[in-house]
Amino acid sequence: MRIGLYPGTFDPVTLGHLDIIERAMALVDRLVIGVAINRDKGPLFSLEERVAMLQDECAKITDRRGGEIVVHPFENLLIDCAKDVGASVIVRGLRAVADFEYEFQMVGMNRALDASVETVFLMADARRQAIASKLVKEIARLDGDVSKFVTPAVRDALVKAYANR
Repeated sequence: MRIGLYPGTFDPVTLGHLDIIERAMALVDRLVIGVAINRDKGPLFSLEERVAMLQDECAKITDRRGGEIVVHPFENLLIDCAKDVGASVIVRGLRAVADFEYEFQMVGMNRALDASVETVFLMADARRQAIASKLVKEIARLDGDVSKFVTPAVRDALVKAYANR
């Protein structure tokens, strides 16, 4: 069984993330969505909320196309998380050249830690390249319409989160 790991903070999960998830499903038998705890980023949503959002959105993908997606929180090194879940492939999405420079460094470090785990890059769909969770949160915080960037459920969660602040 070919297992892939798609890691991220997913704060919140965007249509760009979901595009990468759906396309990664064609490459592996099981896709593990690694939800990074990453306290340093100060996420808007709790780990539990991010996991629940991803589980809901990924269930829609598997209902539509089949396959297996597992949502897995992690706080250790990415390469250790890959070992923990049995992944031989790490899936990363790229939007721009700046993403590539950072990801290129990460691949080198991960290969030094464990050369048996390969990294695969998927380019974001052209319609989704500008989407970044940070920008989506900023738009939502300022009462802008984020419906072009996230699902209706995630939009509602953003509205609620900022209404409670």
